[in-house]
This record gives sequence, structure tokens and C-alpha cells, in this order.
Amino acid sequence: MGIETIVFLVIAAGFAGFIDAIAGGGGLIQLPALLLGISEKSIPTILGTNKVISIFGTTSAAANYFKRVRPNLRLTLYMSIPAFFGSVIGARLASSVPTEIFEPLIISLLVVVAIYTWRRPELGLSEKLRFTQRKRHQIVVVLGLVIGFYDGIFGPGTGSFLVFLLVGLVGYAFLKASATAKIVNVATNLGAIITFQLTGNIWWQLGLALALANVCGAIIGSRVAISGGSPLVRKVFLFVVTILIAKVGYDWLAN
Repeated sequence: MGIETIVFLVIAAGFAGFIDAIAGGGGLIQLPALLLGISEKSIPTILGTNKVISIFGTTSAAANYFKRVRPNLRLTLYMSIPAFFGSVIGARLASSVPTEIFEPLIISLLVVVAIYTWRRPELGLSEKLRFTQRKRHQIVVVLGLVIGFYDGIFGPGTGSFLVFLLVGLVGYAFLKASATAKIVNVATNLGAIITFQLTGNIWWQLGLALALANVCGAIIGSRVAISGGSPLVRKVFLFVVTILIAKVGYDWLAN
């Protein structure tokens, strides 16, 4: 691997960690960079290596958030455990199910998310919890399983979907939703890593090397998010979702 490729991947991993820590969507940057930089590797190996990089960044961001934002641990646990198992199932199917079938659905969902968030400027600026506690727990169990499966089998925008669902459905403010999403994302990444490792589809040397850059970006990103609060997270969230729509839409039309 040439020095130019290494520098490119390091920069991409750092920026991915920064964006992902604020509003999710780091895979939008990191995964395409890996597809370009190590194109000679199989898709499962690229996906597995990507998860190794991501888990270090999401873990560091989650720790940073936890010290300052304090997400609801019980609700987070109810969401994280099924998300882990959903990711395991999704990762097992990643090499056998063509991801192209997801693209039209994902584009449609992202458009709805963007329009809904944009048309409601007050959304997620303050916490307005919905449902009873028991009902919220039931909802996040289902959400965790579905989002975990999606992250394992496909992945782009997982963090952004988590943030939106926690804001739009549960009633969290954007900052607390982002903090919770980071912990759930650690669970989905862990499930995928275990599955990809069992099939030998992880390039550990590269993954661990790029993880350092991702962690640096994630620490900076989470601090920026905490300083800027929910209004900043909302703006970055809308930006990331818009770019995701363009990226997934382009990939779909190109195929």
C-alpha cells in the first residue's frame, strides 16, 4: 500500500469519526474510502475492517458523551442487546444478499427523515418523552433489532437513523439521542465484528491503525457536539442526511 493511500485512509477515518460522533453517518465517508483504498480486498473483508475502525471511534465518543450527557442506561440497554443480535444476523447475510435491493427503500426513508426534520425546527431541541416507560422500552427493543440488522447487512446511515428514531419517536433531544445512539452503535459494531471474524473477513492491522485516527476524530466531534448542544447536532444531522441521500441515490442510479 502506497503512502498516498495510507494518508488518504487516515484522513478519511479521522473525519468519519468526527462526523459520526456528532450526528451519525461516518460510514458515508469511511466505507467509500476503504472501497477505493483497498479495492483488491473482498467486500466482506472491507465491511469487517470498517467495523473494527468504527467500534473504537464510537466507543470513545460514547465514553465522552457519558461523562457529560448521561443517557438513560436502562433504555439504552433495552435497545443495545437486540441491536447486537440483529447485527450478527445481518452480518451473516451480508455476503449472500445483494445490498442493491435496499437502496430504493433507504433513499425513500432518508428523504422522509430530511423533510420531517426540516419542517419541524423545534424537533429535538428539548426533551419531550412520548409513551409510558414500558411502552418506550418495547419500542426501542424492536428498533434496536431492526437497526442492528440493517447495520450488519448494509450499514450507511445507521447512526443517523438511530438519532432520528430516538428524537422523532421516543422524544429525546438531539444531543441525548446522539449520546444514546453511540452506545447502541457500539453494540451493532461488536456483533458484526464477531461475525466477520468467524469467517476470517477482517484486516486487523489496517483496522487497528485507522482506528486511532477515527478515535481522535470522534473525541473532537463529541466535544464539539456537547459544546454546541442540540441545535448544532440538528444542523449536522440534516447535512449528513442530505449527503446520504445524494450518495445512496448516486450508487443506485449508477448500478
